[in-house]
Amino acid sequence: MSAESTRPLLLPQNRKLRHLRGISLRNLAFTRPRGRTIDDAALNKSPAKLESLRNSPQIHHALSSEQLRPGPGRRRSTNLVGASPVTRQKRIEDTFDSKLADAFFSLHVEGEEEPVYISEVAERATNFNFSLFELSELDSTITQTPRVIIKIWTNRHDTWSLLLEDDVDLRALNWLGTMQNVHFPPNSLVFYMVDGIYSLELSNKYPPPKKMPPTPTSSYNALMRLATLDNSIQDALATRQSLTRQINDLLAKETPNQVPAAQDSLALAEKYLAVQKRTVEASKTRNQELRASIEARRSAIAEGRALQERAETDVNNATEKLAHSKTLLARTKEQIHGQRRRICEDLDRIWRINSVSTPGTPPLTFTICDLPLPNTIYDDALLKGTGSDTLSAALGYVAQLTDNLQCYLGVPLPYPIRQYGSRSTIRDEISQLPDTQRDFPLYVPRGGSSAQYRFDYGWFLLNKDIETLCVSQGLKVVDIRHTLPNLKYLLYVCSAGTDEIPDRKRGGVRGLWAGRYRNLTVAGMTADDEASSFGGSRRGSDASSVVGGIGQRRGEDLRGKIIGGSTGNGGVAGFEEAEVKMTLRTKGMRESVAR
Repeated sequence: MSAESTRPLLLPQNRKLRHLRGISLRNLAFTRPRGRTIDDAALNKSPAKLESLRNSPQIHHALSSEQLRPGPGRRRSTNLVGASPVTRQKRIEDTFDSKLADAFFSLHVEGEEEPVYISEVAERATNFNFSLFELSELDSTITQTPRVIIKIWTNRHDTWSLLLEDDVDLRALNWLGTMQNVHFPPNSLVFYMVDGIYSLELSNKYPPPKKMPPTPTSSYNALMRLATLDNSIQDALATRQSLTRQINDLLAKETPNQVPAAQDSLALAEKYLAVQKRTVEASKTRNQELRASIEARRSAIAEGRALQERAETDVNNATEKLAHSKTLLARTKEQIHGQRRRICEDLDRIWRINSVSTPGTPPLTFTICDLPLPNTIYDDALLKGTGSDTLSAALGYVAQLTDNLQCYLGVPLPYPIRQYGSRSTIRDEISQLPDTQRDFPLYVPRGGSSAQYRFDYGWFLLNKDIETLCVSQGLKVVDIRHTLPNLKYLLYVCSAGTDEIPDRKRGGVRGLWAGRYRNLTVAGMTADDEASSFGGSRRGSDASSVVGGIGQRRGEDLRGKIIGGSTGNGGVAGFEEAEVKMTLRTKGMRESVAR
């Protein structure tokens, strides 16, 4: 195609669709010109109307706006007067955008339902230069036609609509040759043929052909043979197209949509195959895990069976000893209970807790080792003179007895006691107090109300320890302020029983003093020297060192017997005889308490 040719190379009758190479659209417009004026004659062309027009003397034509007589000057109204530059620019852009659109065209041939060609979409323009195309590969019945229907489609405001539809006869196109300095009317179509540029509305006069001397050409027979050959070729192409169409129809009838269905089946089968492969891999992994788990369980079962067999063997061996162990356990519990009864009776004899039945004495008044101890409530006169020493000594005896009971009964005290005779103390490890203030005295202090408060609180803690011992033996304490009554009640219950009290183990006191005597003899000390070392305390601290805490008066009575018989068996025998007599004397009282 040569756009700068001075004249067309194809004769008008030879222009076919196969020679078309491209189409352009110039001056896009959405308002079409009417092509003629609207007047009364155009609206009404009846014979009577035309006859009346011919008989009228003369009718002047209506003048146009340019031919009107100018009137007095008048200022034209406009909406942009006084508007800002931004507003004017926005108005101009809106006006310009209203003329732009997206467009594409399609080519149609008579007898074909579908378009033979659809162009690309050109965006936002008024002049469109669509891409060139080639139609020679189409069917010969299409490429040989000289007529084509062109449809122009446009998009404004996101809506596609048909703007222009022209039935163009390519034989009626006018030669342009070039597009320079050419003013195109609205919606003008420009056609690009193989020999140049054509248009429907415009034409360009080209110079007549130059006269050239005649040149020899082919003969008539050669031209006829060439025409025959061309017809044969066209017939062969048409036959091929017909056979292709028939074969396609036969294939469509015999196997309709078999290939797409086969492709879908193949894709589905591949998908299933991939799923099955993943399932198989997961099954193999699961199989290996189960095998490992089974092996681990088998080994665990084997170990469990071995342990079970050993346990059964141990159970069989233990079953044989179970009856003997139960008997031994019951006998041991009975012996422990008996020894506790005996020990509690010994403690009751050592720390004599007796009631006071003197007229005018408050009820539940008791003494310990003949030392009176009030039930927490006392007069200030008791704290003066020797009364404070008596009260301190009595509390010291109670502290010693309570501390020994926790060992024999196997019940730890919540508030530990430190035995210092009449200067004993008790420690509070539960309350949130400084470490230096946790020790409370069990003796009458010197120092005013603050010291008196600490003494009262220490006595309260001692009563709480006695309550703990009573609760451990199943006793209910009515009033924890009754120090000696609660302690006496505890000793009676712990020593009560219907069975005989067991004897001491062989070598008890006698064995203790035999070993003690041998040690003193080796060290060069006599029994009298040893006895004199215990004689300095009024409150019987010597006797407590020998037998674990004997009271003052009772300790002095027993100490003479023990020391007097230390060089022979008479003193020890006398102690045992006195112990047996006291046991027989209190036996009836214990049985009555147990009942």
